[in-house]
Amino acid sequence: MEKITRVETAWTIGVDLGDRRSEACVLDGAGSVVERFAFRSDREGLAKGFSGRARASVVMEVGTHSPWIARELERFGHRVVVANARKVHLISHSVNKDDRHDAEILARLGRADESLLSPVQHCSESVQRDRAILRVRESLIAARTMLINSTRGMAKSLGLRVSAGDASSFAARARKQLPEGLFAGLEVLLAEIGRLTDRIKELDRRIERLGRTRYPHTERLRQVRGVGPITALTFVLTLEDPRRWPRSRAVGAYLGLTPKRRISGDQHPELRITKAGDRYLRQLLVQCAHYLLGPFGADCTLRRFGLRLIAQGGKRAGKRARVAVARKLAVLLHRLWISGADYEPLRGAESPTIA
Repeated sequence: MEKITRVETAWTIGVDLGDRRSEACVLDGAGSVVERFAFRSDREGLAKGFSGRARASVVMEVGTHSPWIARELERFGHRVVVANARKVHLISHSVNKDDRHDAEILARLGRADESLLSPVQHCSESVQRDRAILRVRESLIAARTMLINSTRGMAKSLGLRVSAGDASSFAARARKQLPEGLFAGLEVLLAEIGRLTDRIKELDRRIERLGRTRYPHTERLRQVRGVGPITALTFVLTLEDPRRWPRSRAVGAYLGLTPKRRISGDQHPELRITKAGDRYLRQLLVQCAHYLLGPFGADCTLRRFGLRLIAQGGKRAGKRARVAVARKLAVLLHRLWISGADYEPLRGAESPTIA
């Protein structure tokens, strides 16, 4: 009788999250739909829909609201499974898409086999708040880039150019190289670019201080020349717990830096990287690879590896080398973090530097 009772009370709830309103579908232990309900996608609506319910497995897709909703549901006593949206093709590729239907599909997949959902693990609320400062900086840089491009475009249409250089000094260069009053609003654009630059520098100082005080292990990652405070802090906040990856090599795949696979019979096509995981961290790692393989990169095993790939030639050799170095860099940073070892630039080097 005890085993039968456990089956009967094994509830599974699929939730299709919406920005304002979400749909839920409740399955009993036999897989029958026993209830459907909708709730507002805010804390009050979530509490009305889920607080006081018997403990259940709640399945939802990853999205904007999923981090805080997952935390609230766990606080209510439920077990939460957050599905990787890229893997749930029954929903994303459905020709009969409907919120109520999607909620039921999530519940049935979660009831059948949770591994089909490729569950993701959200970071803690404190880490999410600390990551916000990195997102704010990214947004300010994007806004500054847009204004710089607008200034360059309008100046170019009048036959003038601003010389290349660092974005942080663009406003000063433009004031020297462009005549005053070249077009209406020029000074407004340059003033906004200058203000954004000041805000970005202020955030850079806060990020440096945050890494030094709250996440001191970022200093160990910064032993690798080319890895600065922003990349180190982003890496630590994205992975949060390095022990989730027993093998460091798995980190490259987690960040989407490994090639897709489509092996069929004797066919092994060369495909692009998966681009799974955190886009911003992947972008930062590729930027670090640019530096390591550039004229100012220090001699190290990573640089030698990348230069060997470039020397082999072939289509997109440089781009492939930078991605490969970024992948190895991710593995190296994880190994330094989890082992607490000191960085040895030429560890495992087999050949002299390629000029």
